Amino acid sequence: MKNILVIGSVGQIGSELTLELRKRYGNGNVVAGYRSTLPTGELLESGPAEVVDATNAQQIADVVKKYKIDTIYNLAAILSAVGESKPQVAWNIGIGGLMNCLEVAREYGCAVSTPSSIGAFGGGTPLDNTPQDTIMRPQTMYGVSKVAGELLSDYYFKRFGVDTRSVRYPGIISNVTLPGGGTTDYAVEIYYEAIKHKKFTCPLGAGTYLDMMYMPDAIDAAIDLMEADPSKLKHRNSFNVTAMSFDPEIIAAEIKKHIPGFEMTYNVDPMKQAIANSWPNSMDDSCARHEWGWNPKWNLRAMTEDMLKVIGEKHAKGLI
Repeated sequence: MKNILVIGSVGQIGSELTLELRKRYGNGNVVAGYRSTLPTGELLESGPAEVVDATNAQQIADVVKKYKIDTIYNLAAILSAVGESKPQVAWNIGIGGLMNCLEVAREYGCAVSTPSSIGAFGGGTPLDNTPQDTIMRPQTMYGVSKVAGELLSDYYFKRFGVDTRSVRYPGIISNVTLPGGGTTDYAVEIYYEAIKHKKFTCPLGAGTYLDMMYMPDAIDAAIDLMEADPSKLKHRNSFNVTAMSFDPEIIAAEIKKHIPGFEMTYNVDPMKQAIANSWPNSMDDSCARHEWGWNPKWNLRAMTEDMLKVIGEKHAKGLI
């Protein structure tokens, strides 16, 4: 990777991925692509930014030509819970946007990374230690678009030689950018509510195990895979990656070690619960570990300490 375009650079993953890519490859070599929300702060000031709507192929092509882009990170997506209220929009962004990226990449010789998700799994998928290669029958438009995206990316590699690679992310937890309508969002919100109010109402029921990952590991996974030796990749789209698995009771108990008065109650959201029930309790990420050296650095204990520290500092300064 020399010149990189991040589409969706102001989103939960994109905002942190863009800055890390700039640290590694140089500020001027990483373009922050955005649609309607203008980047702010360091994201805007540290490097170039351009309007790039994933559903507008010409905008993508213009930026690729202007900056001699060789790698596209396409992070544009409508998340799972929101996607159920806007299925056509979710499809148009998830698949229409990906097709545009792949076509531009085919024409200009770019590599493409478009993350998939545990949302790609569904009915019939083994819930425990979910294999790399298994049945995928998702029950949400978000999941349907992720499965189609994996197949489409593999097709462009096999048919046109486009260097496509991606990971299947679990729930991602960040202390920088708030999530925007995902089923696993509770695992971010719980930390903010613990700091601000010492209580949290959980939308998922007790015993709902889901794979999770702290944002620093998610960023490393995205970059490390694109830097991997292609001759060692037996899979491409997409690799299971995970770092931890827990249910609401476990994360609440970890928070109570630092905030003894913290309390959690439940008000189960039927739609989110149904989605979560169709997703894995835990994934087998041995293929990623073997083929390109995936090795997460964060566990629940270390992540909780860091989340509470960072969010607590923000709260003390009146930023949240």
